Amino acid sequence: MARVRVRGIYATALTARLLDAGHGVVDASAPIRRRFDAAFPDDPPEVRVETSDDRQGVGASGDPDAVAAVREPLTGAGRDALAWPDPTPPGAVLDGEVTETLGGGAVVTLRTGGTEGDGALESAEPAGPVEGYLPFGSVDARVESGDAVRVQVRESAAPWTDRRPELAGELRVGGGLVALEPGSGTRVDVRNDEDARELSGMLDLLGLEPPAGWRAVWLPPAVDADTEALKSGLDGAVDAAEALRAATGDGSDAVGGGGDGPGDAESGLGVLDDRSRLRETPVAEPNAGVWVWFGRESRGGLDDARRTATATMPGHHRVKAGSADASAGVDLAEALCEPDPDAAFPFAVVTDAFGPAEGDAFRIDHGKPDGRLITLGEGTVTGVDADGGVTVEREMTGGGTYDGLGVDREAGDVAETSLKEGRWWYPTTYRGRDGTVRGTYVNVCTPVEVFPDAARYVDLHVDVVKLPDGTVERVDDDELREAVAAGTVPEPLAEKARSVASALESAL
Repeated sequence: MARVRVRGIYATALTARLLDAGHGVVDASAPIRRRFDAAFPDDPPEVRVETSDDRQGVGASGDPDAVAAVREPLTGAGRDALAWPDPTPPGAVLDGEVTETLGGGAVVTLRTGGTEGDGALESAEPAGPVEGYLPFGSVDARVESGDAVRVQVRESAAPWTDRRPELAGELRVGGGLVALEPGSGTRVDVRNDEDARELSGMLDLLGLEPPAGWRAVWLPPAVDADTEALKSGLDGAVDAAEALRAATGDGSDAVGGGGDGPGDAESGLGVLDDRSRLRETPVAEPNAGVWVWFGRESRGGLDDARRTATATMPGHHRVKAGSADASAGVDLAEALCEPDPDAAFPFAVVTDAFGPAEGDAFRIDHGKPDGRLITLGEGTVTGVDADGGVTVEREMTGGGTYDGLGVDREAGDVAETSLKEGRWWYPTTYRGRDGTVRGTYVNVCTPVEVFPDAARYVDLHVDVVKLPDGTVERVDDDELREAVAAGTVPEPLAEKARSVASALESAL
């Protein structure tokens, strides 16, 4: 059983699934405490689960065994929940090279060495080099392109976003009740002044001081913790600090064991003056992480889980994932009336309120099974219907050929894409300036979601094409087989893709 802290738009649904699986949810928010007849202690979590910035999924990080244990509750709501191990979990110490300097920091190509040992995650690491962002203010040295650096991950980033993990040039450990960072003294990071004074008094009374060279930062959960928990939290942070210092430095001194202050605690992070110290694998990896992307079917499964605890409208998570405004609208709708759980997803109402509308600019966000996201281009919405259909047109540039069709792409060609909410495929028809059909490409994918500014899905490799002479061909079955073997496409999802492709072959 793992202790899990959950935050974000999926919190109620995931709390229900975690509790059903026998895990403990700790440091629960006020709404979660109201909705469940369960105990929610304030113990430090072993795993933290938070919604991604774009609301498309969640990231989980913490103790490696605990992260592996909660994978099924996070991914089991539907076939189109896809998971990828995080090569840069918060707290990891990695070596890398500065490849670019920007206005406020440096881009670092990190040496992650691949994801090892966490077989329970059953998925390959995202393809390509892993880059991080190192703010200049977080490292005590001048940083230039070509520098070798040793850094710690402060905040990771979902593989399907264009954000880079944020890095720092000094150690920070802990994070349940208390964190340790280079410095001296004690800081109470609690917003409520009365709570902060009470906790400070308790710490003074107990004499809970950090070791030499480190500053203790007591976090909000410490306010409600008892004496034993406070002592245990500090002891655990000190143990973690010693382990990290041993991994990142020369190991000659334990934390507080004769160092001269913060410089001793930093243990060689930042710019390395000796490139021979660079390691190809993580220097220290106290935590594991996993990113989970939810597709439309999975969001429906999460709706069902949430409905066991509180009133939930059809498409609750699907609408909330679309935009912050849409998320607030769902909260208002559910507060005003009791939703009918058997009603259909109100596509027309949602699009009328939040978009897209005819004439809007609209992207096609093409997710890949390895976690990456490719935007196929931006077009113009030429039609929206109440049944969940959206038509998008894009004017093509000249050069090259159309994938799978073997037809030259000419300037002025128009691509017309017909997207339908919830469908496992969508066609794009290419036409020349004179209206001549140059071919149709039918993409097989996870169920399409039509958000206000983009359609979103994950490509499932196998596709069906219709050539200008009417010939129908099925393509890329080999890529789907390779993805299944690599662990990026689960077999149930692959079987659905094959079934859809077979039906399209017959229909075309």
